[in-house]
Amino acid sequence: MTRIPAQARAGYHEEMRAAKTAADPDQRWKHLERAHILSQPDPWLHTGNHIAMFALAIRQRDRREAFGQIVRIIVAAPGSLSGRYPEGNTGRSRVALRRPMPTPPDLDALLHPQPAA
Repeated sequence: MTRIPAQARAGYHEEMRAAKTAADPDQRWKHLERAHILSQPDPWLHTGNHIAMFALAIRQRDRREAFGQIVRIIVAAPGSLSGRYPEGNTGRSRVALRRPMPTPPDLDALLHPQPAA
């Protein structure tokens, strides 16, 4: 199992808190997607993120998204444990499960910190 850097773990929790408090549903999804990118190396955080996405899909009565999140909840932990997850993937049902995507630079810096010189 890959351990995520402390900065990435803190960023994950910050994004999850922001998702809970955002008034706009689109902003909630944006924060959950960013949290997803940070969570992928950790099976617990990754699965928890998909559970939060599932809950938001249910609140929005989005059946397609909810079904897609059920599938992702099932495969999240095994994908994290095996290291077989597509980096940068936002975790939404409209994105293929195995499709890598560009990681936003600020999140990439949290996931791959440079050692101090």
